[in-house]
Amino acid sequence: MTAPERRGTTTVSDRAVRRIAGRAVTEALPGRAARATGSSATVRGGRAGIAVDVALPYPAPLTPTVRRVQDHVTARTGELTGLEVRPARVGVTALTPDRTTEPEGATEGAPAPFRGRVPRRWWAQRRLPLGVLTLLATLTCGALATDLILVHTGHRPAAPWRTGALHWVYVHGPGEPPVTAAALGCALLGVWLIVLAVTPGRRGLLTAHSPAPATRVAVDRGTVAALLRDTAAGTEGVDSVAVRVRRRRATVRAALAFGDRAAVRDQITDAARRTLAECGLRRPLRLRVAVRPLPVWTPPPAEAAPAPLGAVAPAGGS
Repeated sequence: MTAPERRGTTTVSDRAVRRIAGRAVTEALPGRAARATGSSATVRGGRAGIAVDVALPYPAPLTPTVRRVQDHVTARTGELTGLEVRPARVGVTALTPDRTTEPEGATEGAPAPFRGRVPRRWWAQRRLPLGVLTLLATLTCGALATDLILVHTGHRPAAPWRTGALHWVYVHGPGEPPVTAAALGCALLGVWLIVLAVTPGRRGLLTAHSPAPATRVAVDRGTVAALLRDTAAGTEGVDSVAVRVRRRRATVRAALAFGDRAAVRDQITDAARRTLAECGLRRPLRLRVAVRPLPVWTPPPAEAAPAPLGAVAPAGGS
């Protein structure tokens, strides 16, 4: 009888885990339009890490819906693959209209809560710069390694591009303009890479608090600007609104057609502050409201003061 350790092994590929996780997304919300728009998986021994991008139904409470998808994808993938699956990373890339009833609350019991603090900024993965740098380094190192292998194993002469580059470096000194320009370009490239490494990127996203563990939430600055614009436009007397949202400040400029300027400004300020509070941003924005009267605007008439008690009205007649 063959010993258990000599009966072979079962290997689950990354591709299989990725496809199972994508399929599990459609099962997370029965009867609702949830689908995976992208997925990735990494298998190391008996453990797997998965990440899925999903399109969720709208309207629906975002946080409990994402938590429910995360719980189901993690549990279902572990059940079908037999691997120990870490809590799935879920990214919402789209919202699709859905006329069915809203899903119930999040499923109890689930992966370990996220232990890190809510980040102040949303960090980008820098895929394009990293991809370009990796491609250039791969092509350069690959060409150099290929030429060296051919020289030492095939007894061929060195490639003309390599000997030409060495000759150019030999005959040109550090004080010549081409060498200075190349050094300046390398220095600028190094500074650019350092800036990319120490700055978060994704300047269009503002991080927000999340009531659920293992969930990070970000709000697009354009969305915050649209909410503030709709809030200010609903104020009586406002003709048009312009909103600009930066990383730390939100500016609302309203054009007033009629009404009291100070009262309208106070109404817009109060409504805008409530809107920002409802967004739950990690770093609250400083609010600035400006109301500019239109050329056709006229000040509201002053209310007549009431006559004092006991005053006698002047007698009429001629």
